[in-house]
Amino acid sequence: MNTSIRLLQENELATADHIFRLAFGTFIGLSQPTDFGSDANYVQPRWKVEPSAAFAAEVDGKLVGSNIATCWGSVGTFGPLTIHPDFWNRGIAQRLIEPVMTQFAQWGTQQAGLFTFPNSPKHHTLYQKFGFYPRFLTFIMAKPIQAIQQNLPGTKYSQLDPQQQSHCLKECSQLTDAIYSGLDLSREIEAVHAQNLGDTVLLSDETGLTGFAICHCGAGSEAGSDVCYVKFGAVRPGIQAGEQFEKLLDLCEAYGASQKMLRLVAGVNTSHDAAYIKMVARHFRTEIVGVVMHKPNEPGYNRPDVFVLDDWR
Repeated sequence: MNTSIRLLQENELATADHIFRLAFGTFIGLSQPTDFGSDANYVQPRWKVEPSAAFAAEVDGKLVGSNIATCWGSVGTFGPLTIHPDFWNRGIAQRLIEPVMTQFAQWGTQQAGLFTFPNSPKHHTLYQKFGFYPRFLTFIMAKPIQAIQQNLPGTKYSQLDPQQQSHCLKECSQLTDAIYSGLDLSREIEAVHAQNLGDTVLLSDETGLTGFAICHCGAGSEAGSDVCYVKFGAVRPGIQAGEQFEKLLDLCEAYGASQKMLRLVAGVNTSHDAAYIKMVARHFRTEIVGVVMHKPNEPGYNRPDVFVLDDWR
């Protein structure tokens, strides 16, 4: 078996997407494994952000797996890491993690992380080989979108002119830097806008930006049909953070309603206990549970004082 690791090519994205669905669907036991993920799209949007950080595994000239690294400034994550089931247990997943670790080093990543199955010692053992340590659970939660007030005090990134967008990106990076040094979601904000995946909702007061949420909507995005999915959301740290978090959730729901979506989906790490409690109070219900693994074994921005919505899947 001749295995090689190289960059994933654009003309291979459909095959990589098929393997992704087949692998996850098989692992969780779906009767039709390729139905996994429905019409949500994870591989192509992430590849477009950074093609030089998307890696492919080839066996005897055939694509059998892929892995994509993501840069959020000083924070790096990777996934989906998927191998065709016919090639499981042959060490290919480990080979696909190696270039990601090199990529993290080139980016100067300070906190690397991933989301994986909480009940799979096989996965935990694999990632621990690279220095990742299991920490808190992340709950992927959902609620029906209600018809709520539309004239909330917020705006959207798409409504800004280019100069305003540039200023907005700086404000967003300053806000996240206050949460964790170097954390920067600029690439995600620009990708959602450029690829027409949804929009970023912006919450401000007289002092400036107080929160933002990067939302995917509908088929072809990471949300899927009828879903408004918060890829990342955060509010400025401080004594009013809880109140601002409530307003940000209102903005996300209002945006989802404006796009005629039926459900609002967001991930919250259970280290953010106050944020989690507020979501439960708003009738969010957990649909998927994962465990995040950190390298190094430090909290990063997964701390109780932080109000963040995110999902490292």
